[in-house]
This record gives sequence, structure tokens and C-alpha cells, in this order.
Amino acid sequence: MPRIDLIAGARPNFMKVAPIIRAIQSRPELGLRFRLVHTGQHYDRRMSGDFFDQLGLPDPDANLGVGSGTQAEQTGAIMRSYEALLAGDPSDLCLVVGDVTSTMACAVVARKAGVPVAHVEAGIRSGDWSMPEEVNRVVTDAVTNYFFTTSEVANAHLRAAGVPDERVFFVGNTMIDTLLAQRSRFQAPEWWPQLALRDRSYFVLTLHRPANVDSAGQLQALMQAIVDGAGDVPVVFPVHPRTAAMLRTLPALPGTVHVVEPQPYLEFGYLVSHAMGVVTDSGGVTEETTVLGIPCLTLRDNTERPETVTMGTNELIGTDPTRIPPAMARVRAGQWKTGAVPPLWDGRTGERIVDVLATVLGCSAHR
Repeated sequence: MPRIDLIAGARPNFMKVAPIIRAIQSRPELGLRFRLVHTGQHYDRRMSGDFFDQLGLPDPDANLGVGSGTQAEQTGAIMRSYEALLAGDPSDLCLVVGDVTSTMACAVVARKAGVPVAHVEAGIRSGDWSMPEEVNRVVTDAVTNYFFTTSEVANAHLRAAGVPDERVFFVGNTMIDTLLAQRSRFQAPEWWPQLALRDRSYFVLTLHRPANVDSAGQLQALMQAIVDGAGDVPVVFPVHPRTAAMLRTLPALPGTVHVVEPQPYLEFGYLVSHAMGVVTDSGGVTEETTVLGIPCLTLRDNTERPETVTMGTNELIGTDPTRIPPAMARVRAGQWKTGAVPPLWDGRTGERIVDVLATVLGCSAHR
């Protein structure tokens, strides 16, 4: 029975591996096994532990426990720990998801150890080399054997890089598998009654990218523009640990901005699905708002998920604060575009991935 290492290290990874785990567990006749490897890149309970509980993920089979550090420190620690794990107990394939440091580090280690690599969300590109994630994407795809893609745009990027078509599998989006599977379980945060929020009467804000939050001047300008754009509409701001440190150096925010801790998956899903609109610099959030039909303003100059703009409810507002209030005014006036759901974002991506893995690993049910 072939065994697959499933690598999860940061918050988005847990949402992406959950459907693959469910698909393997629901198809025992395929003869596939998995080892869930948590690198510990996100080690805070609200950034990882709650996700395991709410998404029904099993406890990790291995926890590398790398913790915090610089990009290089985390990369080196993950590589050393995963190399030791493979040396003592190798698997037949390493499956990585997304574009975080754990994805790139484990993919490189696996290939050097002679273990084939499968990459879920292969081929997405922003073209912005100032983003650490872009480096992770390109490096990971350079050593990948099997490419699982979310869109035809990603397929085109891989073809342009010379990847043969027979190694590319257009399967859809596992993030959306999790969203659709858990949507009926969304629950209001425990503080919801205290804020007296009403359906479609508030904005959700998330910010974590270095270009937006590492400069006090830029973060303050963005926050002032968001406050101006919201007017008397409340803004719920689950603050990423990276952002919280800088936010503490700024002048106090007005009472319309509700700063809260990072939310567990089910609570954050509730907030987004009931919001008037979302202001974010997260790629994953733009995918969720597209499927939920919620207006989304992305404070970036580029996106690796263009289908959320061309088909979905997302618009690239950029990082110029002066562009934010007019865009938020359109949301408040009900003048935002109506989006559509991209192909194969249907909740069955995990099943399609597992079918491919069973074939390439020569499982008996697929011979």
C-alpha cells in the first residue's frame, strides 16, 4: 500500500489537505495510505490547532515543530527536520499544497531524497518577485513531478515553462472543497452579540502582506482610507500576529473598527459569508468570496488568482490608499459586480486528486 506524505505547515494548508484526507479515507479500496506531516510553521493554536479540530483533521503523524524565525531560518529548520524524517521512514510520494515556506522546503528535500513530488495549486503566478510566495511557487514547480491545477490560467503558465501536458491535471480547488463541505457549519463568533452586528451591514478586513503592514506609514494610510471608505459601517478586523505588532505603534482606531484575534475557520467563514464586503490582501480569501458571492476588494497590485477578478467578485484596488474609499462606496451603494464560480470549483477536487494519485502510484483498483 503506497504511502503519501501530506505536508501542512501554515493556516491555508490545513484547508487544502482536509479534502484529500477525506477522499483517501472514503476510498479504502484504492489501497492508499497517508502520513500527515505538520511542519509547525504556524504554531499558534488559533493559527493551526483550531483548524485541526474544526475541519476534523486527524492528529499529525509527525510534527516537525519548527516554530518562528526568518524565511531562511524556517526554511532550513523545515528542510533538516523533514530530511531526517524521510531518512528514517521514507514515503512513496510527497504532496505539498499552496505556496508557503513549508511547501517549497519539503518539495526540495523530497526530490533530493528520490521521492516524487505532487503540487496542489501548481502553476499559479503573480509575477511579483517581491512576494516570498512567488519564489516558493516557482521553486516548488521546478522540482514537481505531478501538477494539480485550479485554473486554465495556471495550466498555461506550466505549458509556457515547458511542463508536458501529461504531467498537468486540472482538478479544481481544494480550498473550495473545504468551504462547501463546512458552509452549513459556519458559526458566529462568541463576541458577535456584543458588537451588535447585522447581516450585510459590516466589512471584514484582513491584512498581512509585508508591503502593506511592515511600514507604519503605509499601514496607517491604508487604515485611514478604510475608515473613510466605511463611513458609519462597522469594520471587523481579525488581526494577523504580523500585523498586530505594527498596529500597536499607530494612533488608536475609531470605535467603528473592531479589532479581534485571528478567527477559527468556522467563525471566519461566518463573518465573510454575512458581510457587506471584504477588504483583504489574501489570495485565499478572494477565492472564498468568489464562491460565496461577497464583494471583495484586494489591496494588491497583482494577483496569482486572476479568475477571481475575471469571473468572480474580486477587484484589484491596489496599494494606493486614495483608491480605497471610492471602491468601498460602490459596495455600500450596492453597485458591485455579480460574479460567477470558476470551472471545477465544485467541491470534488479532493476526489479527483486521489484518483490521479492512485493511478500514478499503481494502486490495484486503478491498474
